[in-house]
Formats: sequence, C-alpha cells, structure tokens
Amino acid sequence: MLGASVVAIMIASSAMPVLAQDAPQGEASDTIIVTGFRAALQSAVNVKKNAQTIVESVSAEDIGKLPDASIGESIARLPGLTSQRLFGRANSIAIRGASADLSSTTLNGRPQTSTGEQRNVEFDQYPAEVVNRVDVYKTPQANLIHQGLVGTVDIRTIRPLDYGKQMIAVGARGVYADLGKVNADSKDKGYRLTGTYVDQFAGDRIGVALSVAYSDEPYQSKEFEAWGYADTSDGRKVIGGVKPFGVSTQLKRLGIQGSVQMQATDTLLLTFDGFYGDFKDKQIKRGVEVPLFWSAATPVAGSETTDGNFINSGAFTNVEAVVNNHGYERKSTIFSGGFNAKYTGDDGWSASFDFGYSRTDRSELSLESNAGTGPGAGNGATDTLDFVSDRKGTHFTSHLLDYSDPNLMMLTDPLGWGGGAPLGHQEGYYNNRIIDDEIKSYQIEFGKEIEDSFLSKITVGLGYTDRTKAKTPEEYVLNLANGATSLVLPDQYRLAATDLSFIGLGPVLSYDPFKLLEDGVYQKILNPSKDVPAKAYSVTERVMSAYLMANIKQSVGSSELTGNIGVLAQNTEQKSRGFVNLAAADLVPTTRGANYWDVLPSMNLSLRMPSDFVIRLSAAREIQRPRFEDMKVSLDYGYNTASGVITGTGGNPTLRPYRAWAADLNFEKYFGTKGYLGLQLFAKKLQSYVYRETADYDYTGLPILLPPGVTDPQGTLTRPVNGKGGKLYGFELAGTVPFEVVTPALEGFGLTGGLGYTKTSIKPGIGASSEDLPDYSRWVANGTLFFEKWGFSARGSVRYRSSFVGQFVGFGGERELRRALSETIVDGQIGYDFQKGSALEGLSLFLQGQNLTDEPFVSVDTGASIQIRNYQTYGRRFMAGFNYRF
Repeated sequence: MLGASVVAIMIASSAMPVLAQDAPQGEASDTIIVTGFRAALQSAVNVKKNAQTIVESVSAEDIGKLPDASIGESIARLPGLTSQRLFGRANSIAIRGASADLSSTTLNGRPQTSTGEQRNVEFDQYPAEVVNRVDVYKTPQANLIHQGLVGTVDIRTIRPLDYGKQMIAVGARGVYADLGKVNADSKDKGYRLTGTYVDQFAGDRIGVALSVAYSDEPYQSKEFEAWGYADTSDGRKVIGGVKPFGVSTQLKRLGIQGSVQMQATDTLLLTFDGFYGDFKDKQIKRGVEVPLFWSAATPVAGSETTDGNFINSGAFTNVEAVVNNHGYERKSTIFSGGFNAKYTGDDGWSASFDFGYSRTDRSELSLESNAGTGPGAGNGATDTLDFVSDRKGTHFTSHLLDYSDPNLMMLTDPLGWGGGAPLGHQEGYYNNRIIDDEIKSYQIEFGKEIEDSFLSKITVGLGYTDRTKAKTPEEYVLNLANGATSLVLPDQYRLAATDLSFIGLGPVLSYDPFKLLEDGVYQKILNPSKDVPAKAYSVTERVMSAYLMANIKQSVGSSELTGNIGVLAQNTEQKSRGFVNLAAADLVPTTRGANYWDVLPSMNLSLRMPSDFVIRLSAAREIQRPRFEDMKVSLDYGYNTASGVITGTGGNPTLRPYRAWAADLNFEKYFGTKGYLGLQLFAKKLQSYVYRETADYDYTGLPILLPPGVTDPQGTLTRPVNGKGGKLYGFELAGTVPFEVVTPALEGFGLTGGLGYTKTSIKPGIGASSEDLPDYSRWVANGTLFFEKWGFSARGSVRYRSSFVGQFVGFGGERELRRALSETIVDGQIGYDFQKGSALEGLSLFLQGQNLTDEPFVSVDTGASIQIRNYQTYGRRFMAGFNYRF
C-alpha cells in the first residue's frame, strides 16, 4: 500500500534536485499542523506550483516510513506510470505505458548498474525504507545527461544537513502470503526490519545519516505455462504441451545507505554518500511437464470438442510426462556511491563537481532436475489424460499415474531429451549466468546568475561516463553418479508432495535439487557445445557530454514566464567483444563497435498566472541507448537442412540509440497549496528505434560446415537493426484533491492519482505493416482515496494497466511476442499514529494488504485470446507492523 505522496511535482532547474526543506518550526500554538500523508501531498503541490520541469515524485511521509515492499510499488502509483510484476513483485516500471527499455535510472543523479542483462534497473533490489524520495523526469533538460526516451527515474537518499535535526527511527513488520505453502519446504510468513539515524554536529556544519533495512520474506505462486498451440492436419488448433508449476520463492535482502555532509565554508558543501545492497532470491519450482500434440502422445479420436477452430477439450493416450524439480538462485551485490562538491558564491557564481561509481555482481543459477517412468522415449509407463483448455489454461480432469510415487517416477532422462549430451543422456542441467556491470561517472558544472535580465542564469558543464557490462555463461550437464541412467530417489531426499490439484494432476514427487547436487547424487559434466561461449559478451560504452543551459525568468503582464533552454552534445564510443561463429573447429574472438554524436536541444517554459493557473511547454530531442544483448557481437549460425541455406542469429555492435523529437504541453490549476488538477499532452516522433530483422547475409570468409556438394555462402541473418518512422503520443490527467477545498466538512478526505493514454506506431521493416512498440500499454491508471485525521489514517489504492504485446522467453529459449492481458491491482492500508502528549508519542501502527483481489498475470498468443500461454496467481499479501521515531 502506498506510504508516500503520489503527486506530480516540478523541480527547479538546478543540476540535481534537492530535498524539500522541512516546514518552519515554532508555529503559534493555535496553528493547525498537517502531518503524515496529507503533509507530504501538500508539500509536493507547493513545490510543483513554484518550479519548472515536468516530474512525477513519490516521497516518504517521514524517514523510514515508505511502507511498500520496494520502491517499484510506490513508483507504480504515480500518474502515467505502472509496473511489470515478477513473482508478484513490482520489478520494472513502464513510464507512459512504454517498455522499461525506454527509460533510465539514476541514484542521486548518477547512472546505475543493473542486475539483469539489460539496462533497466530491477526496482525490487532497493528496500523502500532506505529511500527518501524518487523523482521521475518526463521531460529532459540539458544538464540531465543520463536521460531516457520516455523518462528518467532518479532515486534520492536523505541529506542530513537538509533534514536539519536529530532523528532515530526503527521499524518492524511481519509478512503473510495467503496462498500458503505451495511447496511443503517453503514458508508463508516472513519479516522486515529497518533503522535510521540522522544527526548534525559542529554547529550543524557536519551531518550524518545512516539507514539499514533487512527483509526475509516468502513469495508464492501457482503457474500454468503452455509450450504453445499446434496446427492439426485439418487446420484446427490444439494444445502442444504444458508446464504447470507450484513456485516458492524466499527473498533475503539487505540494504544500507549512508551519507556524510560537511559545510566546509559558508560557500562550499561537501557530500559523500553510498548504497550497498545484498540480494538473494532462492526459488523452487515443482511440477509436471506434459508433452501432448508435440510428442508421441496420441489424440483419442472422437473425444474432442471445439470452439470455432480451437479444440478446447479431448483426451490423449501414450502420454510420457516429466516430473520437474527445478531450483533457481539469484544472487547480486550492488554498490553505488560518490562524492559531490558544491560551491555557491555570494557574487552569483556557482560550481559543482560530482564523481559516481556503481558496480553490480550478479549470478543467476538455474538448476533443472527431471524424473520420469523410464530413461528415454518409450521405455516407461504412459498415461491417459483428459484435458480441458479454458481461460485459465489447460487442466486435466482424469489421469492414471501417481506422479508422487518415487518407485514410479525415477530420477532419469525421460524422453531422451539429453541425447546430445557428452554421455548421450542427461538427468538435469546446470546453467549459471554471471553478470558484471561497472560504471564510473564524472560531471563538472559552472553557473552564473544574472540580475535584471530575461536570462536569469547561465550554466555550462562537462560529463564523462565509462561503463562495461559483461555476461559469462557456465553450463553443465547433470548425470547421475556412477554412470547410472535411472535412480529411485533415496528416502532421505523425499519431501512432502507438492499439490498440483489446481491443474488437475494431484500430488507430485518433491525433493531439493540443490541437495542432490551438493551430496554427489548428480555430477556436473561441462557442456562442450560451442553455443555456450557464443552466449557470452562484453560491451563497453564511453560517453562524453557537454552542455549549455540558460534559465529564464521574465514578467509577462501580470503573469511570469520561467523555464530553461539548452543543448546537450554527446559523443559515444561503443565496443562489443565476443565470439562470432559456432560451425568452425575454433571459436573466433571478435571486437567491433561504433562511434557517433548526438546533439540534444531542449526547452522548458512555464507561464504562471495570478489565478493559480500554469501553462507549461516543453520541446526536446531525446535518446535511449539500446539493450546490451542487442549490441553483442556474438553470431550463431549453421546450415539449416530444412531451408537449405545458412541461417544465423546475433547482435549488432554498431546499433544506434532510439531517437525522437518530443513535445509536451501541460495545463495545471492549483487550489492554493493544497491541491491541483492537471492535463498533460505529449507527442514523440521516433526517428530511430530497434527491431529484429531477418535479411540476406553473405557468410563468405566465415568458417562453416556445409553438406557435401553445397558451396553457396549466401544465407539469412536475424539480428537487431535500427528502423525509422515511428510515433508515440497521448495524454494524462493527474491531480491531488483534498476534499476540504470543496467543503470543510470533508477535511481529512482526499483523492490523488492519474489516468494516461498512449498510442504508438512503428513499421518494423521496409514495406511492413504498422504495429505497436513491444511492452507498451495503451491505458494506465491509478488512484488513492485517503482519510487522515486525529492520528487515524486509511487508504485504498487501485492501479490498472491495459493489455500489451510483451517479449517473453519461448519454448526454444528464443524471444517471442505474446499479449499480456490487462490487470487491476488493489491495495489497502489502515494505521494509527499516537499523538503528541501520549505516552506512546512517536509510535505508528499499520496494517497493509496487497493484491487484495488476487489478480492473476495472464498472457496469450498474439491474436488468439483463448490460447493461454501463462496464467499465474500470486495470492494476497498482508503486512502488519510499527514504526517508532525518537
């Protein structure tokens, strides 16, 4: 549940936004002091009314009181924003309905490394308790050198001298997942702890802040996944195979942030800050993989029923199912920190220097373990299954085999899928992907204020960013020890069965695959296939930036015009290292890249009228650098016997950014400093975007093994390329309305939120039909209805995202497009703050509920709404706890 102000605010055109100052102290005793959520909303509205650039912001009610599971869930409630869930957590953020690949993230204004293979930051890495505020820039300005195409997310931590007083706060909460223990060895309860200390010394010239947050909490889900849908000989569609799972995840996360500020002189402020995150996400997935039409299974003639050309029920005989006990373990450590020196002279001159460093080390291990009725295809007992395919996927109404019987379901290589392994079979697979990401950033800026001039300040600056991101795969075949091809699971490894009744298959054999590997039941054998090292890549990016910006302040009749105009010039040098072929006896290490310039002008104007009405106009050229995976030099190719030509897939190390011309027009009406209503209009003309293209390719000079008599080196290559001629446009309605502006009788009640509509169009290829950008939703909406008075608070929040065509990992490991259906998430919170004079003053109690309607995540084949590919339920989550502030 949102524990922060969900409001659109504007920030002044300084190099980096600063924390809003605390309210004045020492008010008269008869003054009504608004605190908590309402105070955060009013403070943000006041900042917005007097500032320049378009930004959405979420800020803590108080230090240590941003009570969402991560900042991702708080950001997802901002106007025009929403999230993509991962195992029920808000993992990535969509700004104006667009893909997370089109936005960037900074911490205290500095670029951040990412834990995934791409650029977008996974927000569940950051505990909400150590974050003081998050600003989402929807329009750029010249000194925002780490900008994204649709927006830039800046995570802000506390500055102790700005806070200005001593504070100690502690908090704790318990967590309960109402889906229960999906796997018997999992948990449905967890906890979170947090503590914060802020103080000032030496006559308030030195400030120290330290925050620590630790969580150990479970996430549970029940998941249906289809291999896909097959074409029958008579032109109908039928399920090809399914993979249902009971999934249990245990998340352990430590976050520490600290900062030290020193007012060295009256004009020089020094700031040191750092963030450390240690993240461990261990997951168990247990289920039964059921090959159906795409296997040796036989459809039972006459058993099927149809819905149009879709076979929605029937039966299969001779079904050889595979029991899966898969383990996943993501580990990552993040360090981000830096130093900032800011000089502010009394003669109008100012200067600043900023150094930032960010590093992420991550490993993502996938450990697969299989069991079945016999080694290889056709060597074990088979089943007969009646099935029904509906809006929740495919489930089974009857079956003959007991999938929890350890004497029937043995550790083995069912169906012989591991025939290409070194020993001719595999009982499991070990796949570890290691990501190393490092950024060094520098920025220096000089400014001069000008009195009695249309241009109120001139700013110039330079920046330099050096980033290297690398992926290293480690892959091993798992074989049973002592050369065995099957093994009845020993008693000491047997766990209580996982129940797959939600899919109609009943209990399933359960064990811990990590334990089997640790104890030597499995042995690792290196996968010698050349496609393993071909997955590796290293991309280096060096960006030099220079900018010039002028602030504007001018009276226009009874109104005032403010804003800025500027230009940012960037030179980018990019290099990719990797292997370029698989077919030769030896892999060939290759380095390729590109060097290019971008010139990015920007303008932000605000016309402020005495009637509390503000009109804002922004125009800019914007860029977003492509995905790292798309920039890899690696090339995988070979002779395709089906097509009779050489085919390949790979990256493109010369890829250019997404580029667009953009314009925004805002109309805002304020109600004093208590609330506002706003209409935002925006449009972007895409000059360059990235899509995957299959085109003719000449493989001359590259080693290739061809069949006897074949000598033609011509073939096809599928890789990312830059397209031209797209667009993105839409509108947003946003506002914060305390009902007391309507009538004093409703004091304490209010509403905040927004509604956004976005339309996109691109043409992926010459002569291709127009289509939407991937991962974009046309409609996003959110709203929070709140009451806060006499220490009591209650809030209900809703966020909605319409359907979108997303990029998923397909059956063969390749990316494929599926349509994710719309979803509506409902959260709620109640709480009580003990009031001044109480013996428990400083204590806050709260109860939160997340995903109260148990909204599933559902995806379907594009253009076929009844062909369910994913149906995942996460259940509800409840948190109860306290915060205590000294």
